[in-house]
Amino acid sequence: MVIHPSDRLAVFIDGANLYSAARSLQLELDFKRMNDWFAARARLVRTYYYTAIIEGEEFSPVRPLVDWLGYNGFSVVTKPVKRFTDSEGRSRTKGNMDIEIAVDVLSLSDKLEHVVLFSGDGDFRRLVEAVQAKGVRVTVISTTKSQPPHIADELRRQADSFLDLADMAPEFARPRRDA
Repeated sequence: MVIHPSDRLAVFIDGANLYSAARSLQLELDFKRMNDWFAARARLVRTYYYTAIIEGEEFSPVRPLVDWLGYNGFSVVTKPVKRFTDSEGRSRTKGNMDIEIAVDVLSLSDKLEHVVLFSGDGDFRRLVEAVQAKGVRVTVISTTKSQPPHIADELRRQADSFLDLADMAPEFARPRRDA
C-alpha cells in the first residue's frame, strides 16, 4: 500500500464485517492504535465506524465500543436493527450499513486522495470503481487467511491495494482475551 504523507485520507469501517474478520483471526482490535497508525502516515481527515444497534435491550455488546469511539474522535454512524420474520417463520434481524458507507465515501471522495475501506463485502466493488474514477486511490482491508475468506475476490481485484488484516495485526490488534 502506498500512502503518501501529504495524502488526505479517510478510513471507513464496516463494523460488522470487520468484527467478523477479526473474530475469525482471533484478534481483538485496538482502534486507538489503528487510528494513530493511519494518522502517522497521511493527513487523516476522518475515521468512520458503521454499525447497526439493537434498540430497547438493556445491554448491547456493541454500545460500549460505539460510545468509546464517539468520545475518541471517530465519526460513528448507527442505525437500529430491523426485526422481521423470514419465509419459514423464524425471527431474524437485519442491520446492513452498505448505503450509509457508500454515501459517505462518495460525499467525501472529492476532498481525498486516498480511501481506506475495512470490509470484504463484494457489494462495494462498484463503489470502489466509482471512487477510483474520481482519481482517488482505494485500499481495502479484510482477510483471506480465514476459512472462509472474508474478502470477496471482485472487491480485492478492484482495489488499488489490499491489506490482509492478519498481516496488519502487529500494528493495530492484539490477541483476543477469550481465544
